[in-house]
Amino acid sequence: MTATEMPSSVTDVPSDPDGVPGAAEAAAELHDPVLAWFDQHARDLPWRRPEAGAWGVMVSEFMLQQTPVNRVLPVYEQWLARWPRPADLAAEAPGEAVRAWGRLGYPRRALRLHGAAVAITERHGGDVPSEHAQLLALPGIGEYTAAAVASFAYGQRHPVLDTNVRRVFARAVTGVQYPPNATTAAERRLARALLPDDEPRAARWAAASMELGALVCTARNEDCGRCPVAGLCAWRLAGKPAHDGPPRRGQTYAGTDRQVRGKLLAVLREAVRPVPRAVLDRVWDEPVQRARALDGLVSDGLVEPLENDRFRLPLT
Repeated sequence: MTATEMPSSVTDVPSDPDGVPGAAEAAAELHDPVLAWFDQHARDLPWRRPEAGAWGVMVSEFMLQQTPVNRVLPVYEQWLARWPRPADLAAEAPGEAVRAWGRLGYPRRALRLHGAAVAITERHGGDVPSEHAQLLALPGIGEYTAAAVASFAYGQRHPVLDTNVRRVFARAVTGVQYPPNATTAAERRLARALLPDDEPRAARWAAASMELGALVCTARNEDCGRCPVAGLCAWRLAGKPAHDGPPRRGQTYAGTDRQVRGKLLAVLREAVRPVPRAVLDRVWDEPVQRARALDGLVSDGLVEPLENDRFRLPLT
């Protein structure tokens, strides 16, 4: 069956006035089944519970960047037990945030979250702001995180474009297997056009489309048999044409500077006193790579050098 012979899909509709082809019709067809699916299949995650509050949502968004849920859950629980409010984290040294981050990876996120907590305490009386512009002005907060916190914590109407959402929209509406490597203006326009008009419904749509991408419309081995909009999906109706390039693969870890950095940080996280360089030298045999990794940690503010060739997690 050719594309012209296929049943009507969400892309087989006239262009909308805002220049996004078929967006209004796509939204009308997609919202109800995706939201009904989410009502039945949404995971019970602690940051989705009312008691999590805006701070819990913000912490989860920092931790979930490039990190799977099962690794985040125990660290998230420990973090909120220790620092239930932004002011609690802001009162501690940034190195304590790095220490508590454990092995989540990309530890600069811990420093950024600490910086956001300090700014929230100083500028907003310790309460995570609800206005999107104020969220975006916080250190370490980008377009995605500001929209996610405004939507998930405060029920506002914002397009929330993480990798999972972008993949769902690319397949269901645009008809391609994978979205571009970086978010494009066209994707932002489409996401805005697909938002329900009602704020609470829009916030739930953001969460539902994200969950659909995480559980069903996955990067590999997508489960179309479980998808609530498989009959509307432009990519599926087109016969699932292969992407013009290979799917993006996870970054290699073994033997990289990132692995060395992780090993160095592991020693410093466990230490209660400054650590001599000689101790750090034991974690990796290759001296040039080890020195480069340690210099990078110092440059990133994750490690503080002291006199007598000693190192510790940052205090300021």
